[in-house]
Amino acid sequence: MAYWQWGDPTNDRVLVCVHGLSRQGRDFDVFAQVMQPEYRVICPDVVGRGQSDWLRDPAGYQLPNYVADMVTLLARVNAKTVHWVGTSMGGLIGMGLASLPQSPIQRLVVNDVGPSLEFSALQRIGNYLGLPMHWASVEDAAAYLATISVGFGPHTPAQWMALCQHMVKPVTVDGNNVYKLHYDPQIAAPFRAVTPEAAAAGQAMLWMGYDAITCPTLLLRGMQSDLLSPATAQAMTQRGPKARLVEFEGVGHAPMLVQADQVAVVREFLLSA
Repeated sequence: MAYWQWGDPTNDRVLVCVHGLSRQGRDFDVFAQVMQPEYRVICPDVVGRGQSDWLRDPAGYQLPNYVADMVTLLARVNAKTVHWVGTSMGGLIGMGLASLPQSPIQRLVVNDVGPSLEFSALQRIGNYLGLPMHWASVEDAAAYLATISVGFGPHTPAQWMALCQHMVKPVTVDGNNVYKLHYDPQIAAPFRAVTPEAAAAGQAMLWMGYDAITCPTLLLRGMQSDLLSPATAQAMTQRGPKARLVEFEGVGHAPMLVQADQVAVVREFLLSA
């Protein structure tokens, strides 16, 4: 598993930032640069994404395995203090880690995700996840990604290109140089296999884990999110760690922590006494 590192590599105060289902660690470039004076910032590419290896068996693309990988990563970076920022899937991984006995996570930021997920949103994501697509240029890929990422909210052209350029890699298809998404298409296999019944059973386990979290927790939500419902977000403020909830207008799933107001909210929470 590859990871990107910002700040002093000897700093034992570590901030781990973990991306969403089909994204990669460079999503946090802007946020990591802001936080590196205080932290050693670690932004992993979850297995199957970005620069990390792909699994031979796609059945391994599951939340428990991701949590286990992060336990290994934390041991490798030898962190004494761990704060966690997780967007979507990265938030679920953080919840899993924070719920473990004697968890090293001391502050947790969960970005637009919760134990209960709206099944219609999972179906929306499943409609495009893993499709065999390629483009003639990074700009063409960015234009496509804009159509499936409306929930990220408004960004300048430069901000959007920064979010997109690490999402693709150059390959050769039929003798032509093109760009493909930088993740294993097979990450879609276990995702598409989820039924409403399986999702309900998984949510029960996620709520059990959430209720076991004791560290201070910040919950971010896009006001127009179709994945994290207002009801689930409110329940997360009343159960388990009783998260502090901050919502962002004009954003769906999910805030990308590029805009200054989003960065400021998370920074204030992480560095507060």
